[in-house]
Amino acid sequence: MSDTPVIGVLALQGDVREHLIALASADALARPVRRPEELAEVDGLVIPGGESTTMSKLAVLFGMMEPLRERVRAGMPVYGTCAGMILLAEKILDPRSGQETAGGIDMIVRRNAFGRQNESFEAAVEVAGIEGGSVEGVFIRAPWVESVGAGAEVIAEHGGHIVAVRQGNVLATSFHPELTGDHRMHALFVDMVRAVK
Repeated sequence: MSDTPVIGVLALQGDVREHLIALASADALARPVRRPEELAEVDGLVIPGGESTTMSKLAVLFGMMEPLRERVRAGMPVYGTCAGMILLAEKILDPRSGQETAGGIDMIVRRNAFGRQNESFEAAVEVAGIEGGSVEGVFIRAPWVESVGAGAEVIAEHGGHIVAVRQGNVLATSFHPELTGDHRMHALFVDMVRAVK
């Protein structure tokens, strides 16, 4: 059991339960994380979707933003989906007032790039490094990546836009894989955590 990584899900807002289920099915010990002392106990972290401005403000309020930045800089594996992708960007194209990011991926993201809630959609996405065919991506007020720096690797595009990026131990997708029952993105992340554990 010692190679079973402990992976937290940032439980300030968003699809926390769905991520916990997906991580458990990918053979990780998954737990919600709300406080810095809980963050200190995990091998990796998932930042779920939600409302990125609210999540940023809650992370600051709960004293999580600075410890999160430190753990990302120190090499802790992190996976952000939708709003989580925004929190892992070095730069937001159109940030709301007071919106902060933890950084980790040299990319510029555009919030709500795929449209409003009623323009949400599902699409098959080919993701580099994922075997067994395309991943079903659920896009809900999703961001896309405008551009990436030299250190970031684009691993998926949809409709001519970048929707999945990896840089070292940090992974981000515009879409919500936790809502589909296909846990291959989570399995990829669990493997990333296991590799550095």
